[in-house]
Amino acid sequence: MGGFYIKKYRRGICPLADACLSDERRATFRVHELNEIRIWEGSPVRNRLIFSAAAVVAMLALSPAPRGQDAAHPGSVPDISGVWLVEKFEPRLFPNGGAPLQPWAEMKLKATNPQTDDPNLACLPEGVPRFMISVPYPMEIFQGFKRVLIIHEGTSVLRQIHMGRQHPKDLDPTYAGDSVGKWEGDTLVVDTIGFNDKTWLDGGALPHTEALHVVERIRRSDHDTLVDEFTIEDPKAYTKPITAKQVYKLKPDWEIHEYVCEENNKYTYKGK
Repeated sequence: MGGFYIKKYRRGICPLADACLSDERRATFRVHELNEIRIWEGSPVRNRLIFSAAAVVAMLALSPAPRGQDAAHPGSVPDISGVWLVEKFEPRLFPNGGAPLQPWAEMKLKATNPQTDDPNLACLPEGVPRFMISVPYPMEIFQGFKRVLIIHEGTSVLRQIHMGRQHPKDLDPTYAGDSVGKWEGDTLVVDTIGFNDKTWLDGGALPHTEALHVVERIRRSDHDTLVDEFTIEDPKAYTKPITAKQVYKLKPDWEIHEYVCEENNKYTYKGK
């Protein structure tokens, strides 16, 4: 039996981030308005669910924090916890082209087919910044004193932002890299290095190397709005830094649902 089978959820799921959205819905991306979706195409069954956020938080012994109820208070850092969803979903950093690619990276991009070569089709982690920019599922932020944790409904990877420490001197390359954070006024500044080169920057197949360096400035512009501003540098793959911004809206009544990606989805995934 061939095809994608997408287990029905309250908000709707697709095997690729924007595969099931019309142009109108892709522009506005009101996930809660989507109906239950079942898709059958020419590949084997692929179910998606995520692990329990509550269990992860308990395991890591985070100090309790309110879930996105209040903005900053005098004498304390702002509260950015809660469930958030991208306001306008656009999977590509350069939807009209024009990424400042080095020649080798431009050749690699042209040779890549996002429909068959996406590492996410093999259930691999999406990495940073794609994890934050190009995934149209809700994420939940848990804010502690020593760590800020981000769990995304659309991936099975936990992102940790370590507060008050420096990067280790000898990092092993990973999908999400090593993230350290500090507060500058009402803005959480996150510096991430230590990446492998197995992920894409976005859903449009933009490549990168292990020299990737991402700086984020995350702030709550109002009670219901979270803004993440990115500066992306990789001099081995790009001729100049890339800047981007993502805006999220608070979903106070939402909870993160389970998500599982089966391994060895080789009928669709052609990457090696």
